[in-house]
Amino acid sequence: MKKLLNRGRFSLLAAFTLLYLSLSFFVRVVLLSLSFNDLSFSFIEILKAFGMGFLFDLTVALSFVMLYNLYLLLFPKKWDGSWFDKIFTYFYFVVVLFIVFFSLMAEFPFWEEFGVRFNFIAVDYLIYTYEVVSNINESYPLPIIIITLFVLVAASLFLFKKNRAFTNTFSSEIPFFKRLTVSVPILILSACLLVFLTNSMAEFSLNSVVNEVAKNGVFSFFRAYRSNELDYEKFYQTLPEKEAYSILKKNLIQENQAYNSNQIDAILRTTQGSDEIRPNIVMVVIESFSGEFISAFGNQDHITPNFDELTNNSIFFTNLYATGTRTVRGMEALTLSVPPTPGNSIVRRPKNDNLFSIATILKQRNYHPYFIYGGDGYFDNMNSFFGGQGFDIVDRNRGNPLSDKIKTHRYNIPDNEVSFENAWGVCDEDLYKQTLKYADKSSEEKQPFFQVVMTTSNHRPYTFPAGKIDLDQGTRNAAVKYTDFALGKFLKEAKTKPWFSNTVFVVVADHCASSAGKWEININKHHIPAIIYNLKNEPENINRLTSQIDLLPTLLGYLNWGYDTQFYGKDINQTKPGDERAFIANYRTLGFLKNGVFTQVNDRKGAIQFEVSDDGKSMNETQKPNKNLINETISYYQTASERFKNGKMKTE
Repeated sequence: MKKLLNRGRFSLLAAFTLLYLSLSFFVRVVLLSLSFNDLSFSFIEILKAFGMGFLFDLTVALSFVMLYNLYLLLFPKKWDGSWFDKIFTYFYFVVVLFIVFFSLMAEFPFWEEFGVRFNFIAVDYLIYTYEVVSNINESYPLPIIIITLFVLVAASLFLFKKNRAFTNTFSSEIPFFKRLTVSVPILILSACLLVFLTNSMAEFSLNSVVNEVAKNGVFSFFRAYRSNELDYEKFYQTLPEKEAYSILKKNLIQENQAYNSNQIDAILRTTQGSDEIRPNIVMVVIESFSGEFISAFGNQDHITPNFDELTNNSIFFTNLYATGTRTVRGMEALTLSVPPTPGNSIVRRPKNDNLFSIATILKQRNYHPYFIYGGDGYFDNMNSFFGGQGFDIVDRNRGNPLSDKIKTHRYNIPDNEVSFENAWGVCDEDLYKQTLKYADKSSEEKQPFFQVVMTTSNHRPYTFPAGKIDLDQGTRNAAVKYTDFALGKFLKEAKTKPWFSNTVFVVVADHCASSAGKWEININKHHIPAIIYNLKNEPENINRLTSQIDLLPTLLGYLNWGYDTQFYGKDINQTKPGDERAFIANYRTLGFLKNGVFTQVNDRKGAIQFEVSDDGKSMNETQKPNKNLINETISYYQTASERFKNGKMKTE
């Protein structure tokens, strides 16, 4: 067999496999060095990571040549080296090598952004090709990248040719039964690796860098594709339904609430109110607005002067945490007020219309809800989700017919109202002009309005109108400063409007700019700022631990509203001391922060706890797990998943 691989018909297959293993090893070394500061150094763990990595790499290499292996087995030997044989072989390896080099190169920016191998985010991005391809084109020198890829492909082919891999492949006439002795063992090995190897085998360390280095990007991509939605009961620890709901209902209830039913799974409760005030509400959700950008949290670059000034005149949440790492998770948390269920966000799932949401409560008071977005709301299923909750849509219609299939009105941002746009949508200034436009419209109709305004300027490629700020385009700091500039300009213009005095502004991030770090979930990388501005209340700082899902219930508390609710979020001002908590998760691991302990449950039916210090920058695994906190964590996530799955979140 060795002779056949090295000298015979299978020599090109062997050469490709060796090349892929070498390139993957090199990528693994580079990724390890890029995250060296987040690495918990253990020689044994690193050695194990490279050992596991070899198995993943071998699996992917053999998968790339599986079709070619079958071709070598079945192609008649008398035609070996024919023109068809040469054309097919060269074409096959040009395509495969192009894919290989593209995937390996793409791992580096993905690692820089997320600190992990390809996952469900990469899968999602394939669906929205316009935004993603345009973003790549605007962020990177795409022609140079394509040329580089073809140069690398050509160099690889030259290397194969120099080492006689092509010559040996085309000149060897091996009988069918001898080919069987090579091809079949390779196919069996490939099948066994694909069946039995899972990404969870690489997750043997508490250090996220070690685990991710052990994986292979292509393998992780396809595993994520297969597990983009996770059934909670199948993959996670569960409690008996009665116990889960009993724990949940005990922890959901506020000082000013009472349950409407004694039924075990009924969480609808009535919130007492008095002397309600009913202002217009504008909720600005800022893309990737990490707490680390804010002066109040230690930033020395002074890139958010307008937001910094607002914090002194607002209700300022200083200890608030985003539930996830993507925009759709922020939208889910802010509008539905539920923990992040495993797999895809509810925003992106089917059957997500008519859910109990903030719009349910607002429409009872005749508010006109708008979702205002600078891009095409087809992206990430946003239009379908918001339309399904009764929001009218204002977005940049790029002609996608699927985006028009909503139950409410959709208003297009016309060309003559756009001064600048990039891959993700119009600039923040243009977006805020739409916000003012539809606020004016509702005001003229004498109808209170609620607007969810989703910005995009603070997103790669970090481009915006020239001459607005004193930083060059193309960097995160510049994008943050422009975003802050646009926010300040918007509020200045809003102050000139007759509806301003009766309008409350909520400004909050959807998630942080980066989630990468030492652990699988890095608490400090979920710390986001939020303010409630233009309330009649005196400005104050809320320093208590708060979840993103608590923001709007807290706002309703300031407005003194009495309402029925199914929210998992709570008014922080009606929460007993010691009951504060935050939900922080990725698409597989679900976290719960309470009383300085961070509990994680994962899709391998496991649970682990950490003692948290230094504002989440330090975590140490606890030796004696707190069973009560584990059960509380399970109760939240299990019931939230069950309620969506079985339609209990529906309002009709």
